[in-house]
Amino acid sequence: MLPPALLPVRWRRCHNVPGVASAMNVRLPGPRLRPPSRRFRIGLAAGFFIAGLAVSCAPRISQRGAVHVLTADSEVNPVMVRYIDRGISEAERTDAKAVVIKLDTPGGLSTSMEDVVKRIQAAKVPVIVYVAPSGAKAASAGTFITMSAHVAAMAPGTSIGAAHPVDQSGGDIGGTLGTKIENNAAAYARSIAEEHGRNADWAESAVRNSVSAPTSEAVDKHIVDYAAEDVGDLLRQADGRTVKVNEQQVTLSGLAAAPRVTNDMTLLERFLLIVSDPNIAFLLLSLGGLGLLIEFLHPGVFAPGVFGAIALILAFFALGTLPFNWAGVALVLLAFVLFGAELYVGGVGALGIGGVISLVAGGLLLTSTSNSDFQVSRWLIGGTGAVFLVFFFTVVMAIIRMRRAPAYVGTQAMIGDRAVARSDLNPDGYVFLHGERWRAVAEDGPISIGEPVRIISVKGLTLTVRRQA
Repeated sequence: MLPPALLPVRWRRCHNVPGVASAMNVRLPGPRLRPPSRRFRIGLAAGFFIAGLAVSCAPRISQRGAVHVLTADSEVNPVMVRYIDRGISEAERTDAKAVVIKLDTPGGLSTSMEDVVKRIQAAKVPVIVYVAPSGAKAASAGTFITMSAHVAAMAPGTSIGAAHPVDQSGGDIGGTLGTKIENNAAAYARSIAEEHGRNADWAESAVRNSVSAPTSEAVDKHIVDYAAEDVGDLLRQADGRTVKVNEQQVTLSGLAAAPRVTNDMTLLERFLLIVSDPNIAFLLLSLGGLGLLIEFLHPGVFAPGVFGAIALILAFFALGTLPFNWAGVALVLLAFVLFGAELYVGGVGALGIGGVISLVAGGLLLTSTSNSDFQVSRWLIGGTGAVFLVFFFTVVMAIIRMRRAPAYVGTQAMIGDRAVARSDLNPDGYVFLHGERWRAVAEDGPISIGEPVRIISVKGLTLTVRRQA
């Protein structure tokens, strides 16, 4: 809030500020709201803590010697790393016969991909990556994950490849840095393929030339081990294979007859995965900026600053799992700075319009990548910009009308306010108003002490009041 001395005097509805309004007889803007009680705040914090515990506790699997089935059908990001690490750890704890990861991904962060590959290679149980269902793909980072598995398979109608590294905006990395990154990725892909006896030349070509392969070609070129119709077919074909697990040769046996345990994502992991969506990230960034703006303009109203801060933290977490552009983030946050300035600077809405333009441009640049899976929906950006444009146009028009209206300052600003009789008014007496004792005259007959009254007019230091209906 601005200091009281800098606030405009053309306000109709205002409230006193102790020590200022009493001395100046001027009412300052902002409704007088009671802050939440300490008990309410403690209860709210406890509720969030209990909810966090409820969603973060993953069910423990008691079945031993089973085949654990995980489903990784999202971008390769820290949430997937967390999920796969938990799934493999649970399989190791229960002496599982194998872990099957059903993979469907457009790619993702190279750092997260490397974490998944390291976890698979360090696993103490066999890990089978199965690109499924039909129509799924193991693109970009998914190619490395698939080829790092002890057993790799694909369902009919799936694809693998297109693993050329790109920058955070989805474009090629040029210059010496681009050459270094490409050579490193190609060597990494080749080493993974050679480790498991797969087609190292194709793996390098997938990085350097972004080649892809359908299921039949992937099997023929020994990119993956075989094609499988479903998980049952996958396990039947894997039975009897000898693989290298944690530096030891292990023969897979009894997979088809073993019980299967589905280990899905927890509620917390699903929530974090939803938050990692680029559209959700844009909305959280927008809502976070709006919450902080409301808190700055009018603190204490249902704690918008708290929710705004939480939204911004979640937005930055989401952006950390996406190929994002810092310029887009800066433009979105600048939009709310312009919105706030519009409410204090006289004009015809130029800053507000600039804020909408900045918001739309920030949304377009936020994840400016050629991969549609990492882009913010144009419809969402346009709709959000239109909503803010209408909202702030309405607010600006209201402010303009308020500034053009006649000013009510001093004692005249008390007309229409509610007071309480501090003595019998017959017709003279005293009333209590805004923490002060005023002399008053009853206009409509005697009024008993304690009755509510309404201020009708002010003459000097005497109020004319009427019994409140």
